[in-house]
Amino acid sequence: MKQAIKWGIIGCGNVTEVKSGPAYKMTEGFELVAVMRRNLALAQNYAERHNIPRFYDDADELINESEVDAVYIATPPDSHYYYAMKVAEAGKICCIEKPMAPNYTECIQICDAFEKRNLPLFVAYYRRSLPRFNKVKSLLEEQAIGDVRYIHWTLTRTPSEKDQSKDYNWRTDAKIAPAGYFDDLASHGLDLFAYLLGDIKEASGISSNQQQLYTAKDAVSGSWVHHSGVMGSGTWNFGAYEREDKVKIIGSDGEIRFSVFLEEPLTLIKNGGIKEFVIDNPKHIQQYHIENMKKHLDGTLQHPSTGKTATHTAWVMDKILGKL
Repeated sequence: MKQAIKWGIIGCGNVTEVKSGPAYKMTEGFELVAVMRRNLALAQNYAERHNIPRFYDDADELINESEVDAVYIATPPDSHYYYAMKVAEAGKICCIEKPMAPNYTECIQICDAFEKRNLPLFVAYYRRSLPRFNKVKSLLEEQAIGDVRYIHWTLTRTPSEKDQSKDYNWRTDAKIAPAGYFDDLASHGLDLFAYLLGDIKEASGISSNQQQLYTAKDAVSGSWVHHSGVMGSGTWNFGAYEREDKVKIIGSDGEIRFSVFLEEPLTLIKNGGIKEFVIDNPKHIQQYHIENMKKHLDGTLQHPSTGKTATHTAWVMDKILGKL
């Protein structure tokens, strides 16, 4: 019997409570043995609630703990590079929360550090592993809508109370997320589109801070083209009057509609008919992503979200924001 791979988490905040943390414990062949937060009391509280034997307030201690084989970095993105380089130096497997880093250059450097040491590097773009989006992929591969022509995504939402009160939020701090919620949310969709339709060869866009509620941008419009020739466009606005999350993939024979974040049915429109597919997400939404990491490490599956694919997504993001 193979020995279990023992994981430690750096930054056991909200994202790890339900979305990811429990799935590391549930995955056969993985164990969650250590967590770290800068506040030791909060780290201890998390460890006790989730029945995890070790807790730290020093990331170096967790990274260099002999019982830890792999590290999941779940901190805000401005610290991903710092911790990832330490994990690579320690010679350990790593998974980084998305976005992989605040810019394309740091992503390249992180990838290089892990490739140099022949270490597995994953990034938590977990939508690539979710059944609902793999259904979209299978419909495209079956040419259910014929030849794909273009994809468009509209994502809007109203400003939150936190935005309007100007309470601190790293997601709207330009030093951490220059394009605000675009960095945090649009990265999920753009990464997914590259998975569904192939890598993107060119992208551009414009951005603005329309509301002046925070330092980061709050409105972005972009366009791109995949290597396959499929055209893409998107509009992201975080000061609109309503929430909207609609993706349309238009083909020569039909159309597929879905939402990136809302758990709505997938819709196939073809020959005047409409067919819906209801595919629920798991309770712990990173479950399939984490199970696929184990399969990758066992050599039975190529994980769809690696440092390389996430670096491509960072390149697309930076091109849309005019940073490259």
